[in-house]
Amino acid sequence: MTGLSRIQTDAIAEELREQHLWRTSRLQELTTLVETTEGDGDLRQRTLADLAATERAIAEIEKGLARLSERDYGQCEDCGTSIPYERLKIRPLTRHCMPCRRAHESR
Repeated sequence: MTGLSRIQTDAIAEELREQHLWRTSRLQELTTLVETTEGDGDLRQRTLADLAATERAIAEIEKGLARLSERDYGQCEDCGTSIPYERLKIRPLTRHCMPCRRAHESR
């Protein structure tokens, strides 16, 4: 882990755990809604799409929590520079510094 204090990593971990709890609760709600919604109507299709997106978000959060224990958390996957805490605080799952993020977006 580079450039982050224990207090900072603890704050990021807490945020990710809160997001995980909220998304897991939402997943349960969506699963119940799918089970009780009949047919192939628009509501069911939107709910299935929301359910899939929530599952993907939970998987990303779990990867983020696992990465927190790795030594490279907080380093840009492309250039290896430290990602500022301010960015990680806002987007704890980010894997790129701003210059590399902009480069990805311009491609």
